[in-house]
Amino acid sequence: MSTSSTRPPEGRYGRSSDERADRTLKVVGAVLSVLMLGLIGWFGYYYVAQNEISAEMIGFDTAEDSVKVHLEVHKDAGATGYCTVRSQSEDGAEVGRADFRFDEDATRIDEVVTLRTTSRPTSAELVGCHAD
Repeated sequence: MSTSSTRPPEGRYGRSSDERADRTLKVVGAVLSVLMLGLIGWFGYYYVAQNEISAEMIGFDTAEDSVKVHLEVHKDAGATGYCTVRSQSEDGAEVGRADFRFDEDATRIDEVVTLRTTSRPTSAELVGCHAD
């Protein structure tokens, strides 16, 4: 009796092609992973490095037909741009939206802007900022 009967003969049942397929899938997966990381890095760099103006909403106060929004704007010296602010009513409908320009030479601007609304606002949201 031979003990080699428990193991199938080499090259039989497609095992070598399965190993090639596994290796190919690993290589394709690694290449796609590197490409995805590169794409995420490029988008991150573009967002951080190319955005010359950004802002943070510190707070807001609502009135009957307006909302006062306290913004802290950070920008490159000499950069100009605008920030978009919007407001919603209690039912979620947009009741106001406006762009506020920031053309000063300062790199940090602390300003309260007033957004007029079509009905009573309950919230304020900084949509985003864009450089010219």
